[in-house]
Amino acid sequence: MKYFLGLDNGGTTTKAALYDVHGSEIAVASTSTESLHPRISFVERDMDEMWLANCQMISSVIAKAGVDSVDILGIAVCGHGKGLYLWARDGRPAMNGIISTDNRAWEYPLKWSKEGIAEEARRISCQDIMSSQPVSLLSWLRDNNPEILEKTQFIFEAKDYIRFRLTGKASAERSDYSGTGLMNLRTGEYDPELLSLFNLSSCHDKLPPLVNSSDICGYVTEEAAKLTGLKEGTPVAGGAFDIDASAIGSGVIDYDKVCMIAGTWSINEYVQKEPVLDGSVKMNSLFCIPGLYLVEESSPTSAGNLDWFVRNVLRSGSKNIFKELDALAETVSPDTFTPVFLPFVMASNVNPQAMGSFVGINSYHSLAHMARSIFEGVAFSHRYHYEKLLKARKDKPECIRLTGGVANSRIWTEIFADVMDTPVESVCVKEAGALGCAIIAAVATGYYPDFQTAAEKMSPKSERIFPNRNNVPLYDRKYDLYLKAIGSLDSFWDEIRKSGLRKGEE
Repeated sequence: MKYFLGLDNGGTTTKAALYDVHGSEIAVASTSTESLHPRISFVERDMDEMWLANCQMISSVIAKAGVDSVDILGIAVCGHGKGLYLWARDGRPAMNGIISTDNRAWEYPLKWSKEGIAEEARRISCQDIMSSQPVSLLSWLRDNNPEILEKTQFIFEAKDYIRFRLTGKASAERSDYSGTGLMNLRTGEYDPELLSLFNLSSCHDKLPPLVNSSDICGYVTEEAAKLTGLKEGTPVAGGAFDIDASAIGSGVIDYDKVCMIAGTWSINEYVQKEPVLDGSVKMNSLFCIPGLYLVEESSPTSAGNLDWFVRNVLRSGSKNIFKELDALAETVSPDTFTPVFLPFVMASNVNPQAMGSFVGINSYHSLAHMARSIFEGVAFSHRYHYEKLLKARKDKPECIRLTGGVANSRIWTEIFADVMDTPVESVCVKEAGALGCAIIAAVATGYYPDFQTAAEKMSPKSERIFPNRNNVPLYDRKYDLYLKAIGSLDSFWDEIRKSGLRKGEE
């Protein structure tokens, strides 16, 4: 039997998974990645530790599978988009990597919007500017730590950094870099006019050569082979932005379906032949299948909020804590008033200063109500993005294909179907991003002739959950309360910032 290896470097975990040519998972290994928070709004990681975590997970998955690494035909890597990973000319990381939930540069998009720069940039990049994009982070570094940029040799995204460590060759895969705010989406190339608009022209020579998702971008080096157990010379494909890889792993490669990834980020996306240019959605990017665009609405407001609640509030050591919370949430009926949860623990998709909140707690409410309110609040945040996608589409999708932490919960998936008033297929694959990488590797190595064939052979089938017609109007009313809570608190977040009480932010 022959195999393909997928690596997934997300915001909170590092994963390696091995698949056979039919898409069957042979083995998977994952580890939590430590986030560093040197100041409020800063979210970083040690780049050496990140690389070693990948090496350890590769080694572990090969051992678990009990396969000979010579039978691994190819590798592809995906990772969180946005963020920033800088490699210095001395052959070391220039600083800690910056994760996509970092919000240090929050003022830059607001400033560029007021100055008209954002609108001018959208004409070329076809996307709104986010504080976690490289265009914002590079500008922040230029103004606050210029010495870091001066010593930088390569500007990487997360997965491109890992591919560089595997192969020793620097390259930038287009699906990822098309979301940096530095690329012309019509030409698929870096744009000097964009760089000039943001006063980042000096960074042009630090941007690696662009490649496509299914290009072979290098081969496993002798050093990487010793650290991972891989065979030296194993081909490594360009890989993809993790939301592209998850879409492919979920079988979303055409217009009929919407992909929702409910993990650290709320990712809501669909594929079509043209970008949406009227400004109704935040992000267009190049999909990893040439000739297609990924239309995306996203924010770090999804299931990561529940992880935070378990880790910092419950402090539970139970291995079954998430199943226990599912069971508790199921005891609360949809027509019960639960606290309105705003899932902005990491960042917001409304006011950039908004923070996570439970609005409307009283003595009647229990842990069951709080669990259900988190489930509902995360679903409402996805709906906030989904409604924008629906306005940009010609028609409603046939279904939503759901992956991420939410997809592991039956009750949470049912809430999603009711809140979106759309059938939801909870994709029966543990690691959609890693499977997407395996599919990319299968195309890159020529095992399958194209993405359509590879996805058909390797993507899983899934159960479709239909909205409960009795619950849909209930959730419409709850969603209206959610929006009113956001609107009522809008000026409050600015008052917190003005109060000077956010210690550690400066």
